[in-house]
Amino acid sequence: MTDAENHPVSPARVAVIQFDPQVGLDNRAANTDRALALAERAADDGATLIVLPELSATGYSFRDRAEAYAHAEEVPDGATVRTWESFARERGVHVVTGLAERDGVRLFDTAVLVGPDGYVGRYRKTHLWNREKLWFTPGDLGFPVFDTPIGRIGLLICWDIWFPEVPRLLAQQGADIICSVNNWVWTPPPIFDETGRCMASYLTMTAAHVNNVFIAAANRVGTDRGARFLGCSLIAGTNGWPIGRVAGAEEETILTADIDVVSARSAPIWNQLNDLIRDRRTDLYDPLLGYGLGHVAPR
Repeated sequence: MTDAENHPVSPARVAVIQFDPQVGLDNRAANTDRALALAERAADDGATLIVLPELSATGYSFRDRAEAYAHAEEVPDGATVRTWESFARERGVHVVTGLAERDGVRLFDTAVLVGPDGYVGRYRKTHLWNREKLWFTPGDLGFPVFDTPIGRIGLLICWDIWFPEVPRLLAQQGADIICSVNNWVWTPPPIFDETGRCMASYLTMTAAHVNNVFIAAANRVGTDRGARFLGCSLIAGTNGWPIGRVAGAEEETILTADIDVVSARSAPIWNQLNDLIRDRRTDLYDPLLGYGLGHVAPR
């Protein structure tokens, strides 16, 4: 193999940030300031793609829909997107962050992607968890994949990873990396195995493996009005295994990984006879499952 073949086509340093945002309008500034401080550290360490948790601008545990509405903002014209646009331009990075989006009277649990040239696009959470159904509307933008200078980026949010159709549809649309923004909560035990990994860790690893795509999963930690969050952020390679460690259950931390983003495009070819994409029996199960390639949503 030549040096040219070994040279990364789209090298990136991916950082996932695990921290403890708190709900409450009085906490909005502190949440943003802490997220920015951690993102600055990641950028200083060379990160070019930074992923923050779900609802990292607002915290998670709203009391009612009125409070959720008070925390929400428009996309892309709200303060949170403007703040991260400014950061991304200044540092020359791409950032994925989570917020509560207001669109008229509708509310969405939204992930936003911004880059050095500003706002790129958004994804609205499709599968709502528990009381989220009381204030958020299920996402209506499908599962978009966004072309960027570092590669094709897909987004999913938390509970989505329990539905294998989501990462599959993103991968089928050509995602090189999926950014997974999360508020994984404690559920009935057992929560962790002997390695300290939770089920969400394994679901992320499995999704990366069966789709041969990178997944950068950022979860939060701490307790927010009685809801406890379990950390376990990770960056999974195209083979499914974590690149580096899986974060602990209580620590504020930044995980980083150096990857060649577009190498995911050849990863599905496992040997001379097996190509993960071509081996799919879409003639049998796609009609039964009721989905095809999805669609690329407007920004």
